[in-house]
Amino acid sequence: MAGDSSFPDMDSDGSERNEETEIVVNVGGVRQVFYGDNLNQYPETRLAELINCLSGGYDSIFSLCDDYDPGKREFYFDRDPDAFKCIIDVYYFGEIHMKKGICPICFKNEMEFWKVDLKFLDDCCKAHLSEKKEELEEIARRVQLILDDLGVDASESHWKRCQKYIWKFLEKPESSYPARVIAVLSFLFILISSIVMCVGTIPDLQIVDAEGNRVEHPTLDSIETACIGWFTMEYVLRLISSPNKLHFVLSFMNIVDVLAILPFYVSLTLTHLGAKLMELSNVQQAVQALRIMRIARIFKLARHSSGLQTLTYALKRSFKELGLLLMYLAVGIFVFSALGYTMEQSHPETLFKSIPQSFWWAIITMTTVGYGDIYPKTTLGKLNAAISFLCGVIAIALPIHPIINNFVRYYNKQRVLETAAKHELELMELNSTEGKATSSESELEDLLREGKEGPFYSSRLKVSHSDTFIHLLSEEKHYRTRLQSCK
Repeated sequence: MAGDSSFPDMDSDGSERNEETEIVVNVGGVRQVFYGDNLNQYPETRLAELINCLSGGYDSIFSLCDDYDPGKREFYFDRDPDAFKCIIDVYYFGEIHMKKGICPICFKNEMEFWKVDLKFLDDCCKAHLSEKKEELEEIARRVQLILDDLGVDASESHWKRCQKYIWKFLEKPESSYPARVIAVLSFLFILISSIVMCVGTIPDLQIVDAEGNRVEHPTLDSIETACIGWFTMEYVLRLISSPNKLHFVLSFMNIVDVLAILPFYVSLTLTHLGAKLMELSNVQQAVQALRIMRIARIFKLARHSSGLQTLTYALKRSFKELGLLLMYLAVGIFVFSALGYTMEQSHPETLFKSIPQSFWWAIITMTTVGYGDIYPKTTLGKLNAAISFLCGVIAIALPIHPIINNFVRYYNKQRVLETAAKHELELMELNSTEGKATSSESELEDLLREGKEGPFYSSRLKVSHSDTFIHLLSEEKHYRTRLQSCK
């Protein structure tokens, strides 16, 4: 059949009009009938080329489809029928909507196979496709990072290998058991230093110095010094081993680390050298002002908590909702503080002295705090306070749901990405193991065929079965993973 050079059902002059041509397309067992006038609206697509290839013989036909039945004039394609049903909408409606449940990356590949431009895909589906592309890129990045950690480049110097080991040891607790121990120790030092900062302000645990001032107990100072020493050593080692020093220094979490340890050394410098340059009272005030900056070290917990990182990301993605919340509150504060001031002016013992002072009352009322330092005394003022309270509850509750959705969506996404990255590595290792077994079997057959038995044969078998590392790190890969297939 394939050897014939002419199309048997065509007229000798090949002048059949494309507009009147009817073809049957069978995609994955689903038959569809198309007419030339519809398909020729987009002549660059594969279906339109089927119309135009009928006069070109079987060679041109089989270059476009998997199989062809000349009796039924039916073209066969081993493709996804669900995606095909969505793609053919372009011939009838001029746009394509991706059905729910279809992988966006696979759908994009189907569109490329049928030679339909992505511009016909609806905007909502394009956004879904872009999101999946970003997820695949993130999975690929995570897999590459893990592979880089597992791999050892023999061409690297001893210092480079040592840098990578220290960086992995301090930055990636999941890489080994000692790295997890270091991460737990770092977490405990953060907690201890935060507790010491709080406990040091209790008067019963303070002592009086020579000038009669209360200072922290020497034991607490020693614990603080030990914690700062750990933080300093950790930061310096991470800086030395960082692959990108500039990015490391400008990273937000590393800036927090600097702010956590810098006040200690500045206070130490001012205590020992500042007295010569300024009055002692000014030095003590400066030291106290710097010591309060120690609260920045509590943010170091975010480095060891994926939950805090997820919350930070959710807040960053919810700036629009947070801005809406602030706008609601700002309008309510202005309106109810002005009304409260006006309604309370008739009372001789009014607590509303001015509208700016009433802002404080409106803030604590709308946020349901209610300190009680300012409160209305007239009937209209109390009614205004009740309305402001209810409006404040509604204003705060409205943007909460989108913020929670952003948090849950990002948290679930991170879990899916971590699982997908692990599955990719497992698939890579499985493929490399299968390839190793195949090569071992062929190697054994060659050795048996040549009759080479002895120490050399035994050593080769031993190497073949004891190599358990992932070959993807050192050899050219001939296997496609799920990630590569989607791409």
